[in-house]
Amino acid sequence: MSVNLRHITKWPAALLLATLFMLLLILTGCSKQSEIVGHHGLTMGTSFTVKWVSSDAEADKALPAQINQLLVDINNSMSTYQPNSELTRINQLEAGTPVTLSPDLAKVLSRALEISQSSSGAFDVTVGPLVNLWGFGPDGRIVKAPSAAQITALKPRIGFDKVKLSEDGSELIKDGDIYIDLSAIAKGYGVDKLAELLENAGINSYLVEIGGELRAKGLKPDGNNWKIAIEAPIVGEREIQRIIAVKDVGIASSGDYRNYFEENGVRFSHTINPATAMPISHKLASVTVLAPDCASADALATAMMVLGPQAAEQYAIEQGVEALLIVKTATGFREIMTPGFSDFLVQ
Repeated sequence: MSVNLRHITKWPAALLLATLFMLLLILTGCSKQSEIVGHHGLTMGTSFTVKWVSSDAEADKALPAQINQLLVDINNSMSTYQPNSELTRINQLEAGTPVTLSPDLAKVLSRALEISQSSSGAFDVTVGPLVNLWGFGPDGRIVKAPSAAQITALKPRIGFDKVKLSEDGSELIKDGDIYIDLSAIAKGYGVDKLAELLENAGINSYLVEIGGELRAKGLKPDGNNWKIAIEAPIVGEREIQRIIAVKDVGIASSGDYRNYFEENGVRFSHTINPATAMPISHKLASVTVLAPDCASADALATAMMVLGPQAAEQYAIEQGVEALLIVKTATGFREIMTPGFSDFLVQ
């Protein structure tokens, strides 16, 4: 747009200011001062929150519907609770039947198997039948531990090596009567997909969360990193253990202090050790992992909860991620941090 300034100088001052203001609007479009805007709701049996630093009002209006649809699509692919999801249909297939995977499911399964291999099976997407048997899956809660015979009967169905992917990862064949459960990686992957959606919309500062799994990028409008509270693993209470300041990282936590049942004074955690077919019984109460993407952080946190304190610390170092492990003691809790985790601490 061009304006003849020679003619503008002859206009009344009020009209001149109005014209210049309109010209500014034309040149800047719908931009506004940067601020944090957001959208929240329910998905994957939990809640989600998406916050982003935006200067474009039109983009802000369009994103909530896109966010909702993306989460519906992921749920339709990876849920074990939905009777017609892609994963449910795969779980119903007979062993040996090849099936072509959607790109998202192929990517999640490929990453899951990588972490299963690196953790020597501590992370295992075939542990679903045991999770269900112990009352933490779609079949509903229980108040009495399953019998040894019930547990033994399911052991032949467990093993990540029974998930066979084609060389390019696009096709799956089940080697046996296995049931795949992605609950320990799907939320993290959903976070990553939401982050990708925001970045495709030109947003480079955001905080995305699904069920406590997060991904942060960039800075807030005040120039500070995003602050995240890590919960203390105390049953029946809500206390902050640590606060971290982060950017450009995925964050996931796993613990045994919220989802469990008790029988005769014995607590049975929802975290099942695939090797023993039993809930974990060591002293690691919770673990928080910082990784480049949230799907990896999500799965690694679960693997570390299965491994226990010492093995989990070593595994985190081997994987090149930072982690905070909170371990139960006779007098409370003690912390184990990987060498770089303290760099993120605010409190």
